Amino acid sequence: MSPDALNNLFSLLIGFALAGALSSGYHALLRRPAGFALLQQGAAPKTIAAVPFLMFAAPFIIMRNTLRAEPIEGRRAQFVMAATVLSGFWSLMSGTFVLMALQALGLFA
Repeated sequence: MSPDALNNLFSLLIGFALAGALSSGYHALLRRPAGFALLQQGAAPKTIAAVPFLMFAAPFIIMRNTLRAEPIEGRRAQFVMAATVLSGFWSLMSGTFVLMALQALGLFA
C-alpha cells in the first residue's frame, strides 16, 4: 500500500472516530441524539456553536440516520450508497483537517 493511500485511510478512520466520539459524547451529556435540527433554533448562540460541532460530527449523523431509516422507509440501495459515499468523503476531509492541525501543533509527525 502506498504512503498516500495509507495516509488517506488513516484520515478516513480518524474522521469517523472523531464523528462517533463527538456524537456519543453529545448523547451522553444531553440524553438525546445529535442531529441537524440543532441548526433550526434561529439566530441564537447555541445555533452558532452547533456549526463547528456538526462540521465534525456530521459523518456519524448521516450514517446513523441513513441506516435507521432504510428498513423503515424502504430506501433504495442507490440512496444508501450515495449517503455512504458522502459520509465517507466528509469523514476523509474532517480527518485530514484534524491530522493537519495535529501536525501544525507538533503532536503528530
